[in-house]
Amino acid sequence: MTSAAPDKTRNRADALPKSWNPGEVEASMYERWVAAGYFAADPASDKPPYSIVLPPPNVTGNLHMGHALDHTIMDALTRRKRMQGYEVLWLPGMDHAGIATQTIVEKQLAVDGKTKEDFGRELFIDKVWDWKRESGGAIQWQMRALGDGVDWNRDRFTMDDGLSRAVQTIFKRLYDAGLIYRAERLVNWSPALRTAISDIEVNFQEIPGELVSLRYGSLDDNEPHVIVATTRVETMLGDTAVAVHPDDPRYQALIGTTLEHPITGRQIPIIADDYVDPEFGSGAVKITPAHDPNDFEMGVRHNLPMPNIMDERGRIIGTGTEFDGMDRFEARVAVRERLAAEGRVVAEKRPYLHSVGHSERSGEPIEPRLSMQWWVKVESLAKAAGDAVRNGDTVIHPASSEPRWFDWVDNMHDWCISRQLWWGHRIPIWYGPEGDVICVGPGETAPEGYVQDPDVLDTWFSSGLWPFSTMGWPDATPELEKFYPTSVLVTGYDILFFWVARMMMFGTFVGDDPVLTAGKEGHQVPFKDVFLHGLIRDQYGKKMSKSRGNGIDPLAWINEYGADALRFTLARGAQPGGDLSVGEQHALASRSFVTKLFNATKFALMNGARTGELPDRALLTDADRWILDRLEEVRAEVDSALDSYEFGKACEALYHFAWDELCDWYLELTKVQFAEEGPRTDATQVVLGTVLDAVLRLLHPVIPFVTESLWQALTDGESLVIAAWPQASGVPTDQVSAQRISDTQRLITEIRRFRGDQGLADKQKVGAKLIGLDTAGLTALHDSVANLARLTEPGDEFAATATVEVRLSGATVTVELDTSGAVDLDAERRRLEKDLAAAEKELAGTAAKLGNEAFLAKAPEPVVAKIKDRQAVAAAEVARIGARLAELSGK
Repeated sequence: MTSAAPDKTRNRADALPKSWNPGEVEASMYERWVAAGYFAADPASDKPPYSIVLPPPNVTGNLHMGHALDHTIMDALTRRKRMQGYEVLWLPGMDHAGIATQTIVEKQLAVDGKTKEDFGRELFIDKVWDWKRESGGAIQWQMRALGDGVDWNRDRFTMDDGLSRAVQTIFKRLYDAGLIYRAERLVNWSPALRTAISDIEVNFQEIPGELVSLRYGSLDDNEPHVIVATTRVETMLGDTAVAVHPDDPRYQALIGTTLEHPITGRQIPIIADDYVDPEFGSGAVKITPAHDPNDFEMGVRHNLPMPNIMDERGRIIGTGTEFDGMDRFEARVAVRERLAAEGRVVAEKRPYLHSVGHSERSGEPIEPRLSMQWWVKVESLAKAAGDAVRNGDTVIHPASSEPRWFDWVDNMHDWCISRQLWWGHRIPIWYGPEGDVICVGPGETAPEGYVQDPDVLDTWFSSGLWPFSTMGWPDATPELEKFYPTSVLVTGYDILFFWVARMMMFGTFVGDDPVLTAGKEGHQVPFKDVFLHGLIRDQYGKKMSKSRGNGIDPLAWINEYGADALRFTLARGAQPGGDLSVGEQHALASRSFVTKLFNATKFALMNGARTGELPDRALLTDADRWILDRLEEVRAEVDSALDSYEFGKACEALYHFAWDELCDWYLELTKVQFAEEGPRTDATQVVLGTVLDAVLRLLHPVIPFVTESLWQALTDGESLVIAAWPQASGVPTDQVSAQRISDTQRLITEIRRFRGDQGLADKQKVGAKLIGLDTAGLTALHDSVANLARLTEPGDEFAATATVEVRLSGATVTVELDTSGAVDLDAERRRLEKDLAAAEKELAGTAAKLGNEAFLAKAPEPVVAKIKDRQAVAAAEVARIGARLAELSGK
């Protein structure tokens, strides 16, 4: 971006407020972007496409820090690509969240003493839609507050008509291909919700229980019997075998025989299976196939009966005992008490910590339960998902996550896709009066007299279609032709195996669909890259959770520090696959950076900084050439990092360049150059404007609000959102200028260090002579050194009281200073004597501890080592301060 000749009467700094207050700017700026259509994608554009679909947050939820990280990364990617000349689609949407949403509405009904059954299925679903329309939009305004540059015109919801049609289409295709079937298998069952739930909705917690050892068979030690241990005594009512290891010598005579069940009286066999660990407990385990995953697998291997002893509410049923009708936890106590009364409880151990799965939604312990459900046969689908990564069609970042991906897809179990809910996509299976079963596709109707399956599909089924269903599939649409497959999927590594795997399986299954392959080569995958970021942890490295109370509300940080500060904090810590810790100090540092950038730009504008055509490099100062060259190096570093999804590396490079080099050095060096009138000042104004222009562009994807405000004040451009991304300058680095500036920085730093040691105030100017600048090639930088080191020209009565020698790359510069009138010697002595007393006290204290034999005998080695370190530091301080006091004694 270049501008016309500078308007000498215009002060561009007037376009900026006195200070940066994000709360007064961000909301209105975002709405201007949306109204201008900057985020709207045009499938008819001839620009190269770049597309991301937003991982759909639950309609019931609010943005948490994980969402904020996701959204910051995606927004940074899409903003940069838009600036690079791509036609960008970032498609938003929300998930209907079957269990969570139904639970919320049911709780609302319960306030009035009602249940969903009081309304019936259709009226209840109407009430859920009413809730969605009234309360389900919280996510959207939170996304706006964060600055998400999504195409709101294409906002999608998994229960929309178009997406529901896609669900019905792929279900029928899978069913017709023999990949969907119905079977009685073990599932995660929630008695409170009365439905199967997915693995991702199960949280495992270590809880205390009781490990009870039970005696099966005869109570006579001389008669056949075995002892088994269990934490779930009530499930013994459904035992159909006792298993031992085939090579365990203790049980060789019992294998193949039967024992009488202690309560039901059934004869149950003693079976041999390699799964049993002979070293654990008694080496014998009870087998309840209908209520334990491992027992189920063993039951299948040995063709055991699988009686289900619990109903959908977790109550004991069908045992023919006095325990029928009891809640599972009530039965646990009652069964143990009866067995104890009969002398069959051999030993109890409490408490016994063990890992128990709990429902994420209801909080209760889940129940492994044999249930008739619908399943997806995943073997071929999972293989295709694995092959897509093996073949390089989809690339996972970081590559270190690939082994986990392959381990998952290569060992995947069939997927239970049915849920016993009313809210969701209803399974398109219909049952005829004669037992016929048909799958009804879009536009088809079931014959009269047929009844639809009451279950709905797992939420992950519909969200697994998200990359292409949101663009109109199964219809041929301009969006699919232009933007599919999507460019990258951004998500946390913790759901790699749940959502990502589902999308890859469905995407590769329909990868040869003509709708998706039109005008493209080969089999299609849903996304070309998968970027997996880590989890957000608190400042102490602990995972954020409700139970710990260490979660952070991103909206609270936006209100306190601004969206830019939140975004920069998250992006600065984001690396492929790595967790990041955040705390208040990180947000404060990011806000300080935003403020620094604002103040630096305002200072530059007040001094006439502007964009324009750069003067010939021969007319520039060393400082000008150095900052332009450093800008080019940083631009290349940022581009390389962002291309590799190394956001943290890119942000670190920009942070240190903007703060350390541009603000702390170049802006200070320009003060001397601005003091002159003429071509030199004009050149510096353009150089500074050019550098700021590029820095604001480079930072815009991560901190869009403040950069937009500053850039519009600096340039005559319309908006940074649609500005061009900085390109390579093509100018070789000026190594001579770089060395001169490096030498200048070293010289100034050493003078400042000496001043600090002498106790000189920062703003106190001192007369000095700089000897050797010409030999060092720094003659032109004399005024800059003097200005930044607070030196003045020596007067007629100058008498050097101190000398500093600084060795530079090509010569040694000697600095003679007259500090006689600059230091209050009495005040300096008092300060040093106070510091000396503190150092001597520390030295004496550490010496006393290290001389205490009793203390040393008990203290851990790390503690002793730390005390020795403190002693060494104190001794060095005593010596340093003593030398300085001795020096002052002669003055």
